[in-house]
Amino acid sequence: MKRYLITLTALLFGALFVQAQNTQPLSISKKEAETLFLKQNLQLLATHLDISQAEAQVIQAKLWPNPTLSISEINLWSNSSSEEMPALYRNWGKTSQIGIEIEQLIQTSGKRRKNIALQKMEVEGKKLQFQEVLQNLKLELRNTLTDVQQYQEQQKIYEAQIESTTNLLKSYQNQLVEGNISKSEFIRLKASEMSFRKQLLEIQQSCSESQKDLKIMLNLPAETTLYITDELHAPKVSINFDDIDTWTAEALHNRADILVAKNTEAQAIQKHLLERAMRVPDVTLSANYDRGGNIMRDFVGLGISFELPLFNLNKGNIKEAQIEIDKTRLELEQKSNSLSNEVVQALRNYQQSKAMYEQVESDYEESLDTLLESYLKNFKLRNTSMIEYLDFVEAYLDNKNILLETKKDLNHHFESLQYALGKEL
Repeated sequence: MKRYLITLTALLFGALFVQAQNTQPLSISKKEAETLFLKQNLQLLATHLDISQAEAQVIQAKLWPNPTLSISEINLWSNSSSEEMPALYRNWGKTSQIGIEIEQLIQTSGKRRKNIALQKMEVEGKKLQFQEVLQNLKLELRNTLTDVQQYQEQQKIYEAQIESTTNLLKSYQNQLVEGNISKSEFIRLKASEMSFRKQLLEIQQSCSESQKDLKIMLNLPAETTLYITDELHAPKVSINFDDIDTWTAEALHNRADILVAKNTEAQAIQKHLLERAMRVPDVTLSANYDRGGNIMRDFVGLGISFELPLFNLNKGNIKEAQIEIDKTRLELEQKSNSLSNEVVQALRNYQQSKAMYEQVESDYEESLDTLLESYLKNFKLRNTSMIEYLDFVEAYLDNKNILLETKKDLNHHFESLQYALGKEL
């Protein structure tokens, strides 16, 4: 029994240790998170395999068609009308007939070369699609990291306020017993504490939701609790908002989705060339050997065969390929117009957010913290009423949240601008 209890205790401690290990927080910087994302994101890894698949198709396109070997006219018996010929093997085969033919398909009009070029364009297209996925996921990753940073800062603010209010409640509890304060004052302070706790819970739940998305992007275990070590700061980049034409031109040159659309148009043009080449029939060359079935006992002959292009000139496929070219050009034009508007909007949003952020004085946040300490001190000394104190606390929390929201929006708009331009600023 004693041995059983010792074993059970060891198992329980082991389980608790493993659980503690599984739920241990992972502190990581934004730069480290991006490095981990590039190495472990499953969607990126899967998209990268598309490139390897396309490269395999290039290898396949370079291969010649296999020759065809036919063996026919084999007789396993003979009759009285059979003519004798030299034996094939020892005394066997004096009355055996056999025909052997080998054929090789020759692609004409540069079909093989055109198909190889098309497959190489497909490889380039897959590489560009990978860049497009990377740009999209980077935007999502960085915005999610910013969200987590904001929630972390908010948690610190509310946890500090809850701690301060809890200490006040302990003091008020004693004074309530002694009859120095009314019960309504105590209840008012308790209600504020409960409100702070509720807001903290909502922040924690929002943070958990963002962390869930972050762990999926970084391919981390579900039990991991992430902590971003960087503080939330505004981007320190100088941008000329007046040079819109230059920004738009750069975006058209850099954005992966535009490059994908251009590649799709190039593929459509190459496919049209291939379909036009399909009008020309391929040629099949052949060589055959016939034993005992022709005017010569051992007949060797050559042959050539090809389709007569009388009815099917591949007109339907050629027309479809031409329509595909027109369609891809329209789609490219639409994407280009959409991108131009996206760049202008991204520049405008970032400019407005930056102007909003710059209206806040550099020492404003520090002044808020100093004022809170002053109000708390005066409230403890009864120089400030509870209503005045709680009103300021509410204003303090609102302003802190506005400041954090402004920083978050500024970072989001900055990342959206980088995404719109297709490059790092």
